[in-house]
Amino acid sequence: MQPRIDHGKVAPGALRAMYALEQYVRGSGLDLTLYHLVKLRASYLNGCAFCVDMHTKEARAHGETEQRLYAVPVWRETPFFTPRERAALAWTETVTLIGQTGVPDEAFEAARQEFEEAELVNLSMAIVAINGWNRLAVSFRAPVGTYQVGANRAPAEPAAQRA
Repeated sequence: MQPRIDHGKVAPGALRAMYALEQYVRGSGLDLTLYHLVKLRASYLNGCAFCVDMHTKEARAHGETEQRLYAVPVWRETPFFTPRERAALAWTETVTLIGQTGVPDEAFEAARQEFEEAELVNLSMAIVAINGWNRLAVSFRAPVGTYQVGANRAPAEPAAQRA
């Protein structure tokens, strides 16, 4: 598939805003393993091949096992994830599919069993961020297979915005 628009070049301010959200999430204290699992699960749900490629590469680089990466789409049927990871994956599904499922009280209570309030907000922000990235990558057809670990860096701010 051919890319449709290079959204970063066309609207660099929008890309900087997305990176600002991403920087918040990365600095929030969310466990890196959990971060990658959440990014990957939402990307599978949203059909974002670019992000699946990116987040499997990133997760591997941070020590995630192949077995667990392969099991993310079927996490409920495997013994490979901790109760906290399972809660994060379930919350990811609920928030990602909010238009279909809403956020039932049971889903919220299950997440609250494993996460304190601030953690749950930060986890939710990670889910918000990946859903945004997925929508951009799918809509504008980001070229799949091109991502290299370490290449995901925020663009520099124009001098006028730094002042």
